[in-house]
Amino acid sequence: MLNSKVASLLKDKVNTISGDHQNTILVGPIRLPVNLDGKTVVFQWYNWLSVEDKDITLEELIKKLPSMELAAGQQSSVLVYGDFEHATDAIIRMHSICHTGDIFGSKRCDCGYQLHQSMKMIVENGSGALFYLADHEGRGIGLFSKSMAYLLQEQGMDTVEANLALGYADDTRNYDEAISVLGFLRELPVKLITNNPKKLNALKAAGMNVTGRVPLWGDVSEFNAKYLQTKVARSGHFAQPEGMLNEYA
Repeated sequence: MLNSKVASLLKDKVNTISGDHQNTILVGPIRLPVNLDGKTVVFQWYNWLSVEDKDITLEELIKKLPSMELAAGQQSSVLVYGDFEHATDAIIRMHSICHTGDIFGSKRCDCGYQLHQSMKMIVENGSGALFYLADHEGRGIGLFSKSMAYLLQEQGMDTVEANLALGYADDTRNYDEAISVLGFLRELPVKLITNNPKKLNALKAAGMNVTGRVPLWGDVSEFNAKYLQTKVARSGHFAQPEGMLNEYA
């Protein structure tokens, strides 16, 4: 009885996106005021979960939640700003979770900078969405493996070499779920905030209406110069502005 009541309270904020092999349950929008450089900016927050049971009802899902041990894993989400569905000019960011950079402010990468800078860019643009992709840690190898990759990097390996040495591909990230959520939230064209052509190609291959990209370079230091150089030289990222890394070469 309680599950039925809860389901009735949530039904207008829970949608199912059908997929070929599984469904994506999208929860939101949820009003989320965010502190962005000392100013309060209100985003609309969505969270999603993939389920293999394509016929599961909301009431059944609520009943199963305590047994799913969701806190042991991670779920992805998206921050939406402005009239994302209808705005003529919207920008998006597909951001891979980075525990060390996003939370601790690590200077070994530029992830924390890219996360907060892209949020500011979206607000300045007037409409957009930041997808926070929880299963993308370390380019898809997970936090535990990333810690070992960091140790290998301290022994002289670059990012790609360390991932390969641990038995992974250079980049195992998948954008299918995020793309399905994007298609649900907006059909009009978008521009992608990225330096990574693989992200751009993934959206285009899925049939998304992508009109271009917005580069995002910055926060270069002695601690991440090799990491950024490897992105361009070995992972195929678009080149950074000329001279940006010269000081640390």
